[in-house]
Amino acid sequence: MSITVTGRKMPVTESLREYAEEKIGNSMKVMDISPLDAEVVLFVEKNPANPRPAVCEVTLRPKGHIIRVEEHEEDMYAAIDVAAAKVLRQLRKYKTRVIDRKVRAEEESIRVAPIVPTGEFDADSLMAELTEDEEIVRVKEIEFAPMTQDEALVQIDLLGHDFFAYTDRDSGLVNVLYRRDDGGYGLLKQTEE
Repeated sequence: MSITVTGRKMPVTESLREYAEEKIGNSMKVMDISPLDAEVVLFVEKNPANPRPAVCEVTLRPKGHIIRVEEHEEDMYAAIDVAAAKVLRQLRKYKTRVIDRKVRAEEESIRVAPIVPTGEFDADSLMAELTEDEEIVRVKEIEFAPMTQDEALVQIDLLGHDFFAYTDRDSGLVNVLYRRDDGGYGLLKQTEE
């Protein structure tokens, strides 16, 4: 187990580093998952209107998965405490959904309803309606790891995102899994040609 503590546009004092390593490390030791490494990034947001400017980001990479926690608090020590508690909850979720599932003889079946688009999609008319407020402000490159639907469901929960794109292990096509407002998940599947 290794923990890397860095600061983003701020120096990290030795006492702050030790505190983060101790708190995050204790959360990691409780679950006893190895190998497990953590990256902790500390920074302070400069917006004076923000009542909780101290931010602690923790990224864990247990065997083929990513667990990410981001907490905002009034001071850095409180942000580390809240992040450590959330790390423990996320690791418990990971352990019960990933590791213990492999041990159990009977697997739960998770139903994913494919979404079939209806009607015509006209990209030109959609682009004409975009205003300056609706332009793309960030581009992020990702690697689509081949996985099953069950593995993608676990990953979307661990990341806490509303959607997750991946390459289907069986078909080799790109799929997008997303949370539905009315509960459950939807799946956008690339058509085979």
